[in-house]
Amino acid sequence: MISILYENLKIAVLAIIANRTRAILTTLGIIIGILAVTLMGTLISGLDQSFERSMSFLSRDVIFVSKHPWFSHDEWWKYRNRPDIKVEYADKIREISNYALAVSPEKNRMSTVKYQDKSVMGVRTIGTTNEYLQTSSINIENGRFFSAGESRTGAPVCVIGVDVAENLFENEEPIGKKVKFGNHPFRIIGVIEKQGKFLGLFSLDNQAIIPIGTFHRIFSRRGWTQLNIKVPGDRMEESIDEVTSILRRLRRLKPQEENNFAINQQEAFRAQYNKIKLAIGGTGVFITVLSLVVGGIGVMNIMFVSVRERTKEIGIRKAVGAKNGVILTQFLLEAIIICGLAGFIGLTLAYGGSLVIDKFLFPSTMPLWLGTLAFILALLVGIISGIAPSYRAARLDPIEALRYE
Repeated sequence: MISILYENLKIAVLAIIANRTRAILTTLGIIIGILAVTLMGTLISGLDQSFERSMSFLSRDVIFVSKHPWFSHDEWWKYRNRPDIKVEYADKIREISNYALAVSPEKNRMSTVKYQDKSVMGVRTIGTTNEYLQTSSINIENGRFFSAGESRTGAPVCVIGVDVAENLFENEEPIGKKVKFGNHPFRIIGVIEKQGKFLGLFSLDNQAIIPIGTFHRIFSRRGWTQLNIKVPGDRMEESIDEVTSILRRLRRLKPQEENNFAINQQEAFRAQYNKIKLAIGGTGVFITVLSLVVGGIGVMNIMFVSVRERTKEIGIRKAVGAKNGVILTQFLLEAIIICGLAGFIGLTLAYGGSLVIDKFLFPSTMPLWLGTLAFILALLVGIISGIAPSYRAARLDPIEALRYE
């Protein structure tokens, strides 16, 4: 049995080598299908890793209050005309709420930070309070965060991100140095631990945090305001309801009036991300199915042509004692080898693509299970597309086959 299988395998390989150009062209559809499914899977796997790292920036147990919802299909002017969120709301919520564990107002704007003859442009400058450490995911790598006293008095101190520190103080210790925001000097008291990029779009390390009183003094009250409210993770719904009620009261909204503020949370990003992932995955599946169907039909047609061209060979093999099962196995092996070769080429190209994604987009590797599944899928296409031609070859009458010209 093993010797027969080996003989069939040898004949199948020799037949493929003899018609290698035709075999390679036949495999293109399957190569594209395997390339699509593995690259889409690798892309989604990398996106998942990047997304989870980015989401650590937005803690699950923090509610974010602002004028605008993070994701909306409504008219932008509807939210633009809403009254601004006031910094004073933070004290009111902290005082009234039963669930708020920490509340930090946050104001943002872009600034240029200078040190001697060096400068970093486009630094995300955050004005907040000392409770920001509790309502965000940042950790201080070197130095410290500003205190409640410094926050209350508006001291000219700042905490900077790794990108700012590396650009301004390449070979120096930044703690204690003075930098300027415009013409206003600030003493650096801390450096934030490296956070990386948010969804691969922009760096979270190109930032500086200053007391909100200082922010108001040097930037007036310009810049959008957000409230970050840390709540018990297991009481999220109750907390949202309570904060909504408090804000409606602070804004003097009547019962029939809709909210003129938005309460956002991490789940909004997750829901949006899942839609994007579904779209990417659906596109990948569609391309894969289409390519594999086209590739499978191509392999089937080529195998029918191969059976017709080798009809006399089949007749000779049957005349010397080859049974139907042996002939069927020979041609089925040929179809499986062609598709297996296509799967291998597709996986090789996908692996190269995954290295490009890893280097230029976001950290990503092709999952072993995905590569194995894709290769099995290619072999399965070979089996399905090879059954009909192999069955026809096995059912040929030996006498008619020997007469075939």
